[in-house]
Order: sequence, then structure tokens, then C-alpha cells
Amino acid sequence: MSVLIFRLNGVEDDEAADVRRLLDERGLTYHETSGGFLGFGIAGLWLLDASQKTTARALIDRYQEERSARLVAEYVTRWRAGQAETTLQRAIRQPLRTLFYLAGAAAVLYLVLVPFLTLGNQS
Repeated sequence: MSVLIFRLNGVEDDEAADVRRLLDERGLTYHETSGGFLGFGIAGLWLLDASQKTTARALIDRYQEERSARLVAEYVTRWRAGQAETTLQRAIRQPLRTLFYLAGAAAVLYLVLVPFLTLGNQS
């Protein structure tokens, strides 16, 4: 029976390609599913042989630890060189997206607080 070994929802393309390559190099048999037309399904890599799960999991875990360390080191290097993008710089670069997110947050805050603010105003 197939066993889900790696979810692809929200995973960057290069990471997914690296995981596929690792599984191929080790000769682990798997198949890939997509999230479906509306994205409600499980996009992932499924091992065809459940007995290979511990080997595959260890391989993927080690890869993700190495990837995380590499990405952190790259970010620190960019940050020290003054090339890392800050939240303010991103907001300036994408003003419409920023305004949309702020309006959404304000709407949620309003909807949450209105019942409490109008509690004493009942007639």
C-alpha cells in the first residue's frame, strides 16, 4: 500500500525537485499526486513500498536540515551585505498588496471588536 512521504502543498519547486532526485538516486519507487483542480486533494510524493518509509524519511529529514542551514546562511550573508529585503522594503515594492492585507486585517479586527464595543449601547 502507498504511504505519503512528502507533501508538496506550499513547497518550492526546487525543493520538490531535489526530493524527487534524492528518491530516484536511492532507487525508491514513488508516485506523485497533485492537489487537484481546486486544490482540495493532497499533493505529495507517495512511496509504493511502505517498508522503505524509514529510509526515505531519514533521507528527506537530512536533506531538509541541510537545506534549512544553507538558506539561513545565505540570508545572513545577504543581511550582512545589506541586500536582504526588509518588510518595509517589500511593502514599498508592492503597495497594493500591502494595502489589501492591511484592509483585511482591519476588517477582521473590526468584526471581532464590534460586539464588545456596542455591548452597552442596547436600547
